[in-house]
Amino acid sequence: MSIRFRGRALFCLPILLLAGLTATPTPAGAAGANAVSAADFLNSLGVNSAISGRGESLSKTIDCAKYLGIRWFRSGTEGDIPLQDLIALHKETGARLSWGLLSGGSDIPKLIQTAKPLAAAGALLALEGPNEPNNWGVTYQGEAGGKNLTWVPVAKLQSGLYKAVKSDPVLKKYPVWSISENGAETDNVGLQFLAIPKGAGAVMPDGAKYADFANVHNYIYHPNSPGLADNKTWNAADPTQTCKVDGLYGEYGLTWGRHFPGYSEADLISLPRVTTETGCMIDGPVTEEIHARNLLSMYLDQFKRGWSYTAVYLLRDRVDEAGNQQFGFYKPDYSPRKAAVYLHNLTAILADNGAARKPGKLGYAIPDEPATVHDLLLQKSGGAWELIVWGEQIEGASSVTVHLGGVYGLVKVYDPTVGADPVLTYHQINAVPLTLSDHPLIVEIPASRHA
Repeated sequence: MSIRFRGRALFCLPILLLAGLTATPTPAGAAGANAVSAADFLNSLGVNSAISGRGESLSKTIDCAKYLGIRWFRSGTEGDIPLQDLIALHKETGARLSWGLLSGGSDIPKLIQTAKPLAAAGALLALEGPNEPNNWGVTYQGEAGGKNLTWVPVAKLQSGLYKAVKSDPVLKKYPVWSISENGAETDNVGLQFLAIPKGAGAVMPDGAKYADFANVHNYIYHPNSPGLADNKTWNAADPTQTCKVDGLYGEYGLTWGRHFPGYSEADLISLPRVTTETGCMIDGPVTEEIHARNLLSMYLDQFKRGWSYTAVYLLRDRVDEAGNQQFGFYKPDYSPRKAAVYLHNLTAILADNGAARKPGKLGYAIPDEPATVHDLLLQKSGGAWELIVWGEQIEGASSVTVHLGGVYGLVKVYDPTVGADPVLTYHQINAVPLTLSDHPLIVEIPASRHA
């Protein structure tokens, strides 16, 4: 990771819940929304970890993954983690791996060779280019690049990786994720594109292909946005230039280093993208509680705003990298922080391993939804709806009413900061009041009315 992402925050207020509900009519014109599979959201939840290296324990990593409900790990050839450990992690937890060159790596044949056993075991998710060449640099085909040097070697490396994957009969079906921190390129080698379009004016030729997905490290706090604010994690996930942290726009819209033009904002909205590092550090006024609530909202914001996969830095605090950095879900002794407990509760509430089904549409509405309140409609394989509504407000609270579009026999409300059991249960109801400040609530609605 790069230290330029570190930031600070202030205290958030706890949530309040309203009781004493009376049924109210559904607002006229409520169009509802199409749901997304609960499994798709759960599959987006990832984490960075050395798994069984750098003082980490495979058995503990497996335990942590099971508890958190993590579905993928970012890993790679750096550190030479035994492949049998990675396959064991997948077999025990179901989690898959993005497999990359990581910091300073440039050995494409080794990446391809080691990826194949992972693919054969069903453990491979994607292949990734080098990590932050602005910080680590690379040497490819005898030429040094990245950092403050030319980035032509970085571009050739990523292009070579893409060609190697797509020409391999086993690996060609897997997506390639681009390098991270391409916005730092010193010369316009076109890494701000997945494939260089005609007339881009890049050093590399038009049509050069780098990746299937953009790859960003959009840490929540940044020198351009250092303190806690309303919609802090929502804004960090923004794909447009409104984002003040190191986001998609600064990497693929207008590069933050030399301002080379990339995609238009309209194109960025739908650009396939992943985040291989994000998170925040517990430090000073950033308490363990704030850290935990930030990470819950961050996972939700990322998915809601179009990020297919998101990996938090870090599963367990590093002790071999400038001391205890305090980013982790777990402390160095593997004791869980509040972030671990809250994520466990969220994934336990949403848990769904049933057969995939096409999600349906629910006619709910949240009239006058404040700018700091967001919602995401999921559906489980059994048909139950999980409507997640979360606030990102640092002072006060906002009250909203969720109109369900009909009367339902049993509606449950969950608060992952309290536990995995319902905090409220309603019978024969068509609207649910919520008061939100700084974390999510889940409204569980049965598959059919009156159920």
